[in-house]
Amino acid sequence: MKGTYTLLVSLAAPADIEFGAKGPRALDSGWYAYTGSAFGQGGFSRIDRHARVASGENGARHWHVDYLLGHPETDLAADVRTEASDVECAVADRLAEEIEPVPGIGASDCDCGTHLHFAPERDSLEAAVRRAHESAGNSPSVETGH
Repeated sequence: MKGTYTLLVSLAAPADIEFGAKGPRALDSGWYAYTGSAFGQGGFSRIDRHARVASGENGARHWHVDYLLGHPETDLAADVRTEASDVECAVADRLAEEIEPVPGIGASDCDCGTHLHFAPERDSLEAAVRRAHESAGNSPSVETGH
């Protein structure tokens, strides 16, 4: 299955994280939403790869989110998916209206300002993510247990 996803990631303590060529960012503790697309080979199996990076099984850093997921203070808690729709930028733009954007992360192949967003608490972040996926015209599903 292919589509658009948003990862829900907790950061237990403030951290300076190096995002490859984008450089270091000082991130507050709290919750982060990273929106990506899964239209390449394997579709949503890309999320399984992200989970392996988060668990430490995979040390490769291919995308900006890998630097966040690879930090020892992070936890990939869940993801929200919209199947069969390429709404990555629409979701990211909508999230920027509701929660704090982290400029320049995950948007190197489009005109968006970012695909990474922050909220202090999970409930507000997850609600914003669900609304963003719903506004894209589809019913999202939430996957947990990464």
